[in-house]
Amino acid sequence: MILNKIAGFANKWLVDITEILKNVLAFAIVCGLLFNDPFGTIGVLSELTSSLGDRGIAAFISLAILMMWYRK
Repeated sequence: MILNKIAGFANKWLVDITEILKNVLAFAIVCGLLFNDPFGTIGVLSELTSSLGDRGIAAFISLAILMMWYRK
């Protein structure tokens, strides 16, 4: 019973942290587009997608996982 409460609290905390990080990432992308990428976010994302593209099926699986995570 007490473990369920702790697990529920930890789960809620992790969901909240994930939501905050998604919002920070969206903010960094918008700032990168508007202000010539001051945080380097656009550069990092372009390097990530280009390196994923070189690896074939692993890139497709990774992008599918990211899209499923983003839609939740």
